[in-house]
Amino acid sequence: MVDNSAFDDIPGTTVFTATKSREGFQLNQFCMSLMKEENRNRFKKDERAYLDEWKITEAQKQAVLKRDYNEMIANGGNIYFLAKIFATDGKSFQEAASTMTGMSVEEYAQMMLNGGRSPDGVRSIKEGR
Repeated sequence: MVDNSAFDDIPGTTVFTATKSREGFQLNQFCMSLMKEENRNRFKKDERAYLDEWKITEAQKQAVLKRDYNEMIANGGNIYFLAKIFATDGKSFQEAASTMTGMSVEEYAQMMLNGGRSPDGVRSIKEGR
């Protein structure tokens, strides 16, 4: 198995590795199920019951129920699959991404229009630089 521990030192970033892909496989399959209207309707009717049909961890289920996209990503979710959840909720990618950054939708949009996050700041967790 490949050692991806170096990626753990990047602040504010979860790298979607093969390990993360395996961890989140069922979560991402659940997300893909939301492409079908009948599944979206079943999910919206009783989210917990629908989630319980999937072999995903309790932590993944709780992250979905809370719409904690950062936690979903930490538990193997891929943002392109997670997009099916916020689309089901009627939210845009921009709205969902703003919640992940702790910014308002307007602040997030302006940051992106200004070229994204600054490369200045902490670049290594363990080195504090």
